[in-house]
Amino acid sequence: MPRNKRATLREVAEATGLSTAAVSYALRGLQVSDETKERVRKAAAELGYEADPIARALAGGQTGLVGVLCGSLEDLWQQQLAAGIGRELLARDRYALILDAGGDPKRELAIAHQLRDQRVDGLIVSPVDPSADGWAALADTVPMVCIGDSLVAARTAGEVLFDNRAGVTLALEHLAGLGHRNIAVLTPSRASTPDRPAEVHVAAEAERLGLAVSIVTSGHNLVAATAAARRVLRERDRPTALFCFSDSIAYGAYAAAAELGLRIPQDVSVAGYDDHPVSGLLSPGLTTVGWEIGSIMRAAVRMVVAAIEGKPRRQRVIRPPVLRNRASTSTPP
Repeated sequence: MPRNKRATLREVAEATGLSTAAVSYALRGLQVSDETKERVRKAAAELGYEADPIARALAGGQTGLVGVLCGSLEDLWQQQLAAGIGRELLARDRYALILDAGGDPKRELAIAHQLRDQRVDGLIVSPVDPSADGWAALADTVPMVCIGDSLVAARTAGEVLFDNRAGVTLALEHLAGLGHRNIAVLTPSRASTPDRPAEVHVAAEAERLGLAVSIVTSGHNLVAATAAARRVLRERDRPTALFCFSDSIAYGAYAAAAELGLRIPQDVSVAGYDDHPVSGLLSPGLTTVGWEIGSIMRAAVRMVVAAIEGKPRRQRVIRPPVLRNRASTSTPP
């Protein structure tokens, strides 16, 4: 007959004739003989005992869990990143607890605090608002690695940063070189997070290159991105190019152009950001800025695991961008 509740450490101790402390040590591979370890593990398996990770953490151990906090899992590139981090952690006998901030900076910090309170061993964060005040206090209480943008004033265990200045410059110089002067930038940033480095750099580069640039907020999901692009493309003096701060948003631009009977790139050029694998399969293929996602995942996991294991060597890795020049951009009509 199946058990209705989790077997306890005390039941394993009674089955083996050992103290609960000895059983705990044996299950963690500490201070007991190999024979005792084997006896305890066999009894635990027969009873269906599974260690409660939260209880183990409260006892001074580790949960084996690493929180992975994503800015928005509606962004297909962030989905790919989270899945890859999960695989990298699993290869190191750790598990990813993946959560979605939904693009909301307040929700992001609330979830980060919740993960810390649930005793995750570490945090990997792709921040919506890297300048938020709460990151510094959190980084003092749990090993934290950030991906994308640096967390202002936070003493993180490591950083895997994108050279967004270079990425923005690559994209805008590419469009300007083709002859575009009126460009709309579609970004997931909200009014509450106006100071993200990439968006700040857009204004500076637009001035340097003599471009008329409008900043338009768009969600990552296809419906929201299509609606945002549709509004821009219906303007009387519509831009000749759209630069989207996510390939997921660029897919919405493709959908909106098709709805309005506009051809890419003959009527409007579209450029993306992040180089999701789908982007090369579109027709025409999407011109986009890429970051080599595999090295990002490996570096972030290496840093957070080292900090968890008490071997922190704070590192900052800066990923250079690469422009994937495909057929979605050409000279303006």
